[in-house]
Amino acid sequence: MLAERNYENAILELFRDDLKYNVVCGYDIKRDYHSPLFEERLEKSLQKINPNNPVEAIKEAIYRIKNYESHNLIQQNIQFTKFLQNGVEVNYHLSGKSKSDLIRLVDFENPDNNDFTVANQWTIIDNAEKRPDIIVFVNGLPLVVVELKSCFRENTDVSEAYRQLRNYTHDIQPLFIYNAFMVISDLTMSRAGTLTATEDRYMEWKTTDGQTEDKRYAIFEVLFLGMFDKYRFLNILQNFILYSRSTEKDVKILAGYHQYFAVQNAISSTCDAIQKGNKAGVVWHSTGSGKSLTMVFYSRLLQKSLQNPTIVVLTDRNDLDDQLYTQFSKCSDYLRQTPQQASSRSDLKNLLKNREANGIFFTTMQKFEESEEPLSERSDIILIADEAHRSQYSLDEKIDTKTGKVKTGFARLVRNSLPNATFIGFTGTPISFKDRDTQEVFGDYI
Repeated sequence: MLAERNYENAILELFRDDLKYNVVCGYDIKRDYHSPLFEERLEKSLQKINPNNPVEAIKEAIYRIKNYESHNLIQQNIQFTKFLQNGVEVNYHLSGKSKSDLIRLVDFENPDNNDFTVANQWTIIDNAEKRPDIIVFVNGLPLVVVELKSCFRENTDVSEAYRQLRNYTHDIQPLFIYNAFMVISDLTMSRAGTLTATEDRYMEWKTTDGQTEDKRYAIFEVLFLGMFDKYRFLNILQNFILYSRSTEKDVKILAGYHQYFAVQNAISSTCDAIQKGNKAGVVWHSTGSGKSLTMVFYSRLLQKSLQNPTIVVLTDRNDLDDQLYTQFSKCSDYLRQTPQQASSRSDLKNLLKNREANGIFFTTMQKFEESEEPLSERSDIILIADEAHRSQYSLDEKIDTKTGKVKTGFARLVRNSLPNATFIGFTGTPISFKDRDTQEVFGDYI
């Protein structure tokens, strides 16, 4: 038990000394034990980050995040996730007039304008009285729950921590309305996952800087320093958590560290490519790494970084086109727009015609063989090529010595159709041959 308590103290010291969070003991806080919110900090924080909004708007936002139409935990969490990432739309009366505003729950642009507090042994009473080991609050909102187990005690490990968190979702359900993600750790193994994740979907965070898998720290330190750096933590909350929604099941997804850093680097290389050369590079991923979701995360962040560009997703097979379109469609809420699938080249041209911003369109290579006339000459179109090692080669036009006809390579056909677009490739098998080179077509490895 002593080892377990020392481990908890080590985590708290990490938050206080290295990450510069406020650290408090839940026993010492006077509050309503039936509410998981740190209400003393909540209203004060919202007033600070929404200085131009009246107190009536702040109070209406707090009312909305405390009251939900659905009694289903997942549906409540879906709504709160939208509030967290996009703000709370409020309507209220001021001086006899009806007003509307958007209240931000977090200042994502200025990390130091937020209140980061970590509490241990924070008592919550609902169906039972429970005290999670550690709760991470941002502006009074309990966004992360950390459950610790000692690897020195028999029959206790991260699996036991996972089971305890699952029990908490029933015993103290209100806490998890506001949950962004959870962490389980037993000193030798630390993993992060979401409200809907099975234990095998809780993943390690293996780097603190995105450059190498960091071996300098104890294992638990890598996850906490890697995920809870204030800037990175807010970036994860806003851009790297989503719900994949369908009639069968709503699944909450937290990006892995490889997805996070791949997208960050891809955004940077895309912004550079727009200014010079239009080759954003190649994302070289491994099988099972969540490539399609990496594309989804990349697409959302593109909208913010490039002021709402149009995205064209290109595949070389109809089944892949359907798969990617389906995945993006499940994430429409997160993307804040509805993806569309082009049925023909003319349909794609109509989708692009007269459009000045936004749009996520899916098409196949075969449609580019139908004609070489430009589909659009806009410079803010980003083309994402799936399985970029296949088909999309030859930037040259060659004369067939037998027929005398000019033969245009696939890569040239696509670029003739979208002459000012920027291109990025995703592949698990980049190749380099005399007549087929993935980097020649798309640029350097991201």
